[in-house]
Amino acid sequence: MKKTITLFILIVLSTIASSQNRLASTSKVPNQKTVVQKVIVQKDSVAKSKTLSDLPVLVKDSIQIIKKKYKTYKKSAHASYYADKFNGKKTSSGTKFNNNKYTAAHRKLPFGTKLKITNEANGKSVVIEVTDRGPFSRGREIDLTKKAFKEIVANQNTGVMTVTIEVEDN
Repeated sequence: MKKTITLFILIVLSTIASSQNRLASTSKVPNQKTVVQKVIVQKDSVAKSKTLSDLPVLVKDSIQIIKKKYKTYKKSAHASYYADKFNGKKTSSGTKFNNNKYTAAHRKLPFGTKLKITNEANGKSVVIEVTDRGPFSRGREIDLTKKAFKEIVANQNTGVMTVTIEVEDN
């Protein structure tokens, strides 16, 4: 029964793809591409299957880029990065810390807040999420993960940099 269902789905998808390709090639719209989305069907849902025209098919003819807006939170803030010894430990938000992700620690901003951190020396920036509390060193505003820090730092041998912190504006 499973093989029959799988075969049916493959036939339907190939039929849709070939008919959409014929439509795209005969249409007058230049550079039109057809994309067939993956369809996941559970065992019991084949009996309730929809017609071929109801299956999800998406025709794309343009790409829209959405730019996020950010509000300046603090300029000339001092940023550092987490030590490797914190890998795998629980953060204040309850998630496991991973130095290879784009997260940070901040004393006051709510967990889940998206921040754009820009190195003032070279203009490079990275978007991170607040998942922890800290830093607990005087004069430091934010602790980044090692991956985020190394991506924007000007000198790879330093452990501190001056950054601008911007909060994502919803």
